[in-house]
Amino acid sequence: MVKETKFFRKQADKAERMARSAADVEISQRYLNMAQAYRSQAQFLKAKKKAQKKQR
Repeated sequence: MVKETKFFRKQADKAERMARSAADVEISQRYLNMAQAYRSQAQFLKAKKKAQKKQR
């Protein structure tokens, strides 16, 4: 099973590629926003996992 953080990073990469290929500026910006949201989620999960390891 793919780790959640890896999944979110891959989705962010896909969204960035879609943003580059979109002809409409508004659509491109939406994809970039989506990519940022995916990266934020990945960072949050990574930090949460790190905090859980410290508690052990």
